[in-house]
Amino acid sequence: MFAFTVPAKEYKIFQFPKNQIPRIDGDFSDWDMVPNSYAIGLEELKDTRKDSLEKLNPKDYDITVKVGWVKNLNRLYFYVEASDDYWSFEDSKLAQDIFELVVDGNLSGGPFIKKSNGNTKHFPYQALHFKGHGAHAQNYHIFTPVQDKDEAMVWGNTPWIKEFPYFNAAYEYDFKHGESGTLKMEFWITPFDHADVAGIDRSTVTQLKENNLIGMSWCVLDYDTSKKFESFLNLADDTKMIFDASYLNLFRQMPLEAAYNKPIDAQWSFIEMDRKQRWFQFKDDSSGIINKWHWDFGDGTTSTKQNPTHKYNEANEWTVILTVEGPEGKSIRSKVWDVVTE
Repeated sequence: MFAFTVPAKEYKIFQFPKNQIPRIDGDFSDWDMVPNSYAIGLEELKDTRKDSLEKLNPKDYDITVKVGWVKNLNRLYFYVEASDDYWSFEDSKLAQDIFELVVDGNLSGGPFIKKSNGNTKHFPYQALHFKGHGAHAQNYHIFTPVQDKDEAMVWGNTPWIKEFPYFNAAYEYDFKHGESGTLKMEFWITPFDHADVAGIDRSTVTQLKENNLIGMSWCVLDYDTSKKFESFLNLADDTKMIFDASYLNLFRQMPLEAAYNKPIDAQWSFIEMDRKQRWFQFKDDSSGIINKWHWDFGDGTTSTKQNPTHKYNEANEWTVILTVEGPEGKSIRSKVWDVVTE
């Protein structure tokens, strides 16, 4: 059971075409294709420590964030552009400018940090570190910029999730500690329904799907000359978002923008139902408006059903072809020797 503080508010995650996946290389031109309607700026944030509705001052700190995803690739991509009047990044611990990101991939909600664990009366505090700390939602303290340490601290018992291939980051900036300037940063994370202290083999990666919602939010810890952060700028309405996933915002994994979507595109998949009977279930995965299907199973038989089943009479390696038609034209998808019988 979960409850979000702003249930009617949704933010959008841009879908990158699979042939234009952003590279984490410090060349941010990959993000030029993302419309400004996906940008989340300072006007969406608030200083939740002060419980005030006063507007934040962009001359002190300004930020714009875009989030992306790629269909069938379970990563979330981020582009962050931030300007600060005083960048603080010399501290070897936590007292530096931080982009703090929290993700709840399956909307499980609830507390996920050991200090808010309901079993504090039954277990020593440090023992709870190894019992679900950061498991069903993950908190990343991403250092902006990084100097002489890992790019992030994971507030949980799974530091392995900040290592490649589950995390990657790149930066561009020309300021020194204590100076003003603009930082550009891109990174990806791998969201988890369950991140386990034992590692990836005991964990469950979030399966990102078109039009699905995830829980997510971020805040900015802006340090200047003190060991205490000057501002706590938050996308969520409550600072509890850093340890309780019920306070996160809702983000939707959007379909491809029309400019990058083929008007009709034949795609299909299959399941081997019974190997001895050579029995297969075929599934149409095509996109666009379609009113005709034609399957050629490679053995001289065909079907006009959208999702047919088929039994082969002999052993072979088959070429199966799906042709779909609609108002926007025709599309063909052939798979060579994917379907094999014995």
